Amino acid sequence: MQLTATQRIARQGQTVIEMAVGIILCSLCISVAMPLQAADPDTDMAATSEWGDGEMLFALKVSQLFADKCNACHGDDPDNIEGGFDMRSRESILVGGDAFEDTVVLPGIGQKSMLHVVTTRRESGYEMPPKESEKLTEEQVNWIRKWIDLGASWPNQSTIESIRNKYAQGVQVPTSGGLSDDWSNRRYQSEHLWAYRPTQNSVVPDDQHPIDYFVNKALRQKDLEPAADALPYEVCRRLSFGLTGLPPSVQQTANFAKSYSADTQKAVADYADTLMSSPHYGEHFGRHWLDVGRYADSAGFANDYARPNAWRYRDYVIRAFNNDLPYSDFVRQQIAGDELSNTDSDNLIATGFLRMGPWEQTSMSVFRVTRQQWLDDVTDSVGQTFLAHPLQCCKCHDHKFDPLPTRDYYSVMAVFSTTQFAEPDVPFTDDECQTGFEAGDQWTTAKIEAYKKQQQELSQKIAAKRKTESANAKIGDNGLDPGDEASQARMNKNIKRHEWELDKTRPIALSVYTGKTVARNNVSGRLTVPLNPWKKGYFEKDTILTGGDAFSPGAPVTPGALSAAERIGDMPSRPFPSGKGKRRMALADWIIHDDNPLTSRVIVNRVWSWHFGKGIAGNPNNFGATGRLPTHPELLDYLANWFVDNGWSIKKLNRLIVQSQTYRRSSRHLNPEQVEAKDPKRDLYATFLPRRLTAEEMRDALLSCSGELNRQIGGLPCRPDLNQEVAMQPRQIMGGTASVYEPDALPQQRNRRSIYAEKIRGLRDPFFETFNQPGPDRSCELRETSTVAPQAFTLLNAQEMQDRSLAFAKSLLSRNDDADDVVQDAFQIALARIPIESELQAVKSHWDRAIKSEQGKLYEPVRLDTKIVRTVMAEKTGEPYDFIEIMPAYANYVPDVQPSQLDARTRALGQVCLVLMNLNEFSYLD
Repeated sequence: MQLTATQRIARQGQTVIEMAVGIILCSLCISVAMPLQAADPDTDMAATSEWGDGEMLFALKVSQLFADKCNACHGDDPDNIEGGFDMRSRESILVGGDAFEDTVVLPGIGQKSMLHVVTTRRESGYEMPPKESEKLTEEQVNWIRKWIDLGASWPNQSTIESIRNKYAQGVQVPTSGGLSDDWSNRRYQSEHLWAYRPTQNSVVPDDQHPIDYFVNKALRQKDLEPAADALPYEVCRRLSFGLTGLPPSVQQTANFAKSYSADTQKAVADYADTLMSSPHYGEHFGRHWLDVGRYADSAGFANDYARPNAWRYRDYVIRAFNNDLPYSDFVRQQIAGDELSNTDSDNLIATGFLRMGPWEQTSMSVFRVTRQQWLDDVTDSVGQTFLAHPLQCCKCHDHKFDPLPTRDYYSVMAVFSTTQFAEPDVPFTDDECQTGFEAGDQWTTAKIEAYKKQQQELSQKIAAKRKTESANAKIGDNGLDPGDEASQARMNKNIKRHEWELDKTRPIALSVYTGKTVARNNVSGRLTVPLNPWKKGYFEKDTILTGGDAFSPGAPVTPGALSAAERIGDMPSRPFPSGKGKRRMALADWIIHDDNPLTSRVIVNRVWSWHFGKGIAGNPNNFGATGRLPTHPELLDYLANWFVDNGWSIKKLNRLIVQSQTYRRSSRHLNPEQVEAKDPKRDLYATFLPRRLTAEEMRDALLSCSGELNRQIGGLPCRPDLNQEVAMQPRQIMGGTASVYEPDALPQQRNRRSIYAEKIRGLRDPFFETFNQPGPDRSCELRETSTVAPQAFTLLNAQEMQDRSLAFAKSLLSRNDDADDVVQDAFQIALARIPIESELQAVKSHWDRAIKSEQGKLYEPVRLDTKIVRTVMAEKTGEPYDFIEIMPAYANYVPDVQPSQLDARTRALGQVCLVLMNLNEFSYLD
């Protein structure tokens, strides 16, 4: 291709302006973490360099940008070059592609070169990179334009390396090695590698609380005064919800306020100890952990089979927090409990963590694919949960932003290649709750018997009426009604599903074992541990999978962990066993090693985020380059070291946090304008950040206030009332329709803490979902808090709210009849404070008006049928058909308090209670 004179001049890059550009570009060289060859920042690179400005820009910026953002589609696979545009060389890039041809790159004219234009995303249909989430920054777009302006130089690899060695700030990070030399030799910004470095020890003055020392130091640097302490009732409520997820009782609030006035530090310490000695502490912190671990009582996907024994893992987590099990042991049990001891119940139950992700194997699935899905899932889950690294980002290629080679991903995966599913017999321990077993079995058995009776009647009908379908007959023209055959399949499927659910009351654990892999065609029931786990099956080949494809094995790997953490973090390198060795135990020991720079940082950051609504490092599941950097790195390291030195105790860490002045600060500042100006993101903790109650906290608080909460610890999942439209809608599963959702028959069964509510992947509770309960398919690092209109409608109109407000009113009047006393009680129970005079009078006036409105009204008692007619489409004929489903739960169903049972005064007070439960003060922690 002939260059014009203008292009030749641009390519030569001899003008003064271009030299200035070169100076600026070189000053922006890539930075990395641990300098081996540090560049002199005062060196005038453009003036002393033997390379042109275009070569410098390409070597230091553009080549890596192409590798990260473009080559996956335009060069990594020579046999599949998308759009015919090959970006592997200067020659191929000048040729262009199917679109735009040789106008893609016009050396010397960056503004008009289509390579630049498409990265600005202004060319409709050609936005590059295609994904909005991967679009280039304005700075990156300018790199490409300037590089083309400078002649689109493309130096050879040795020149690129020479330029980088001389001018790039920072160094390469040693790892186990990338898929290419270019990746292995890449450089990283120093600040993005903080998590791999050893934790630093800082000295804190003896007379200062360590948290306040670091937080206040940052505030002083910004010349920002901290807020005063919150009011006693606010701190009391903050502590109660923060440690148990429940509101304080009226007596607890009064006692705390009195103690707080006498000795603030002692009052907080004593109340925190009281709360953490309550079994409700483990429920609350267990719920936090189950968010991360993706707990659910069903398997998801097309069948969404029940996991009848998953509840034992949930209860194990609750017990672990209540017993203050050292976090190091907590990690080992969940990753390798069965390899520690295959006879200890808790060890076997704990490995349910490895089974929490969605998974299924049907006769229509390819076992190698579904097996690989689980291996990918568990590898990524362990990475996010314990190491704050989403490892699936390097499944198909070396990580784009972090020193995580694909080799490391498959080395971690190799740890799990001998891990197999099983539901072994595991005796119940004395600590496990077996209440409700009989009632649970009765409902399941009644459901099975109802289906079998219908099945028998239908089989007789089919036997009497079926005709043989001839070759010329219309599909389904066999003498049967449209839904007969579909109903037969539906009944067979649901009978099998409910028979499996009977395992929920049997001493069985959702667990794993170590052994050879056995290919399976269909998994629709319990899997047991073979007598000899090494006899049948095959050893999976531990290799890199090219492009992440289960059928494209590449280079072999051996079990291992994250090489960057070892080499930057100064961890002693240790070989992992292969073959029949205890691979998971080796990984668990590596994770909890005292020198591991990640583990202690990850968990103290999580606990901090559970208290403050945000982590010191802003993304608790992602300590990599794309996660938010720590706002107080010295504090994070101090807490990580302190945590290990104090026996990996979560309770001790909680005590340290809540005893800080930082924790008990008011959410209100005397100078909010100053806070807004100096700390707009609220990263400095000048005030306590108000947070809304989570969905579960809100429901539990409602039940607690109304006096309906059943505080039983552990046991079978409960089935609360669900919005009727959602509960009764047909839920499609493979081969038919799943059984309708039926709540538990009795209020005391339904109204347990929300952590015990059955969590069905294919049937979300709309109340929880409205208030941001995360789905259980992905690890949730931190709850989101949205503010949307359905939340207001739910809090005012949902049946759940009507039931709670009436029960609250009934409870209040059962203790007191005086209007003033009743209103004061309501405020203290719901808001942990007494009303001011104007509030008292306003509420009484509203109550009086509501009484007049309710007088003379008649309410029908709730009547629920034990049958429902459901309409679905017949799979074979495509025609709609009706069927009747029996609902045995409603045969003995006792509704919550109903308006038909109450007088006008109580119903009117229910309206007052509904208002209190709709206040921000109820839903938020100040």
